[in-house]
Amino acid sequence: MTSPTTRHTDTPCNTAPASNAPGTRAVATRPSSTWTGWGQWLALATMTLDHLTRYVLPEAWNLDWAGSSLGRIAFPLFAAMVAWHGLFNTRNPLRYAQRILVIGLVAQLPFMLMPRASDALLLNVCFTLAAGLAWGAGLRELLARYRSGALESRWLALGGLASLTVWALLGHRVEYGHEGLLLVPLLMLAMYHLHRAGELLAERLAAAALALPVLVVAGQMNATDLAKSFTVATCVAALWLAAGAHRLAPTVPRAMPRRLWLAWYPGHFALIALWLWLAGGLG
Repeated sequence: MTSPTTRHTDTPCNTAPASNAPGTRAVATRPSSTWTGWGQWLALATMTLDHLTRYVLPEAWNLDWAGSSLGRIAFPLFAAMVAWHGLFNTRNPLRYAQRILVIGLVAQLPFMLMPRASDALLLNVCFTLAAGLAWGAGLRELLARYRSGALESRWLALGGLASLTVWALLGHRVEYGHEGLLLVPLLMLAMYHLHRAGELLAERLAAAALALPVLVVAGQMNATDLAKSFTVATCVAALWLAAGAHRLAPTVPRAMPRRLWLAWYPGHFALIALWLWLAGGLG
């Protein structure tokens, strides 16, 4: 939920020009991140709508549909932006994950004050996003070292097994559970290949195949068909951006102020907790 430490412009990195010869593979450049300016506003708006309908607005208003539809845009959109920045806009994804984790730590106390059916410890969505990014970045690093010959296959297998064990244990303690933890790594994998796919049909089919697990996981994250449809549609849009639609996004008229972006998640939970306390909803 935070922007990466390393800032870049939206111009592509220095690369050789793409070949126009038929059947050749296009040289991938770093994609434009202009769309994330819109994504920030939309993610905060839909997340806040979800939490207002869930915790603040009276049940008699019958606005649950808003949280189950528009509110389901927020998490996959946050996950898509985290995956995007982790891939294209930071040289140190683990440091980026640490910064997301700091926001989660600040927000955890007011988050724990929100009414919910169970008193079991549940870590907020920043922990889900940070863990997913760390997992995806870690697996990419392991594969890179294996392909370069710096890592033996047994250590690669051991690292993968260890990460799956952590996923199995942590999934019971974070928002959006095991599916939520999977979303960022799967988005990173799909976005990387969709962006790099050239003109060859085999490359495009392979990239499309890697996008399918994202949609399957997104479809498992909610109970109702309405909620599922919004979550899956958000992921489809993110994958479309990675496949080239990022070029179509205009610049957002007003960029999200950095302090607002960093403070909104813990801040809005603190305000909701204060409201519930004043209204007698805490205790």
